[in-house]
Amino acid sequence: MRRLEDRVAIVTGAGRGIGYAAAEAFVREGARVVLAELDPELGTQAESRLRAAGGEARFVPTDCGDRASVEALLTRTDELFGALHVLYNNASIFLPQDQPVADLDETVWDRVIRVNLKSVFLCCKFAIPRIIRSGGGSVINTASSAAVIGIPGCDAYTATKGATVALTRSLAVEYGRQGVRVNCICPAGVETEMMRVSNLDNAAFDAEFFFRRAPLGRFGRPEEIAQLAVFLASNESSYVQGAIVRADGGITIAPIA
Repeated sequence: MRRLEDRVAIVTGAGRGIGYAAAEAFVREGARVVLAELDPELGTQAESRLRAAGGEARFVPTDCGDRASVEALLTRTDELFGALHVLYNNASIFLPQDQPVADLDETVWDRVIRVNLKSVFLCCKFAIPRIIRSGGGSVINTASSAAVIGIPGCDAYTATKGATVALTRSLAVEYGRQGVRVNCICPAGVETEMMRVSNLDNAAFDAEFFFRRAPLGRFGRPEEIAQLAVFLASNESSYVQGAIVRADGGITIAPIA
């Protein structure tokens, strides 16, 4: 039996990168997947590719930082599949305009908070009661190596990811006895479009600051993070609760100097 057979999952930011890789892995393991994506072209293409490969996937246009849009996403999930077992809060941004706090424009701060943190709050707010009604399941949040070690020049991003770690722990304590497991993945330097555009003024930033020092000496692949998400969504992680899982090539244990 496949690891996610008969489960319904929502993946946010599912149009590309880690989100698409996770949706692909979820359907391969038997899940029915709702693709929550802001970009209609990316969402439509993702649905077409997954369905052409035999997967059960539906694209639902979603702005995860907007309450009405998230409510509509959950209503549509009810209509499509009648249950919810897995929420993967993957949607996130890293803006090249992010700065040290003294230089950070308030509009950039607000945008990053909205996409990276408010989206987690809203999706959990409306998804967790449905997961409970469906008999329990898994919430997977996305933080970053920036939540674990200090990263220069991106204070808005770092703040949202640190808050995601704290919220994960709080939700795990709050909802564990109601059958909801809540865990968090902290990736670093995964080869996605977001990573490629995150440092337009210094394309060597990631390679030089991080992975010249990282024990594994390479970037991660979206598929590697997706497989970790499958584990956290499945019964294989049935005794894992409130975990902050670093998937970072070891950079957060490597010396900075």
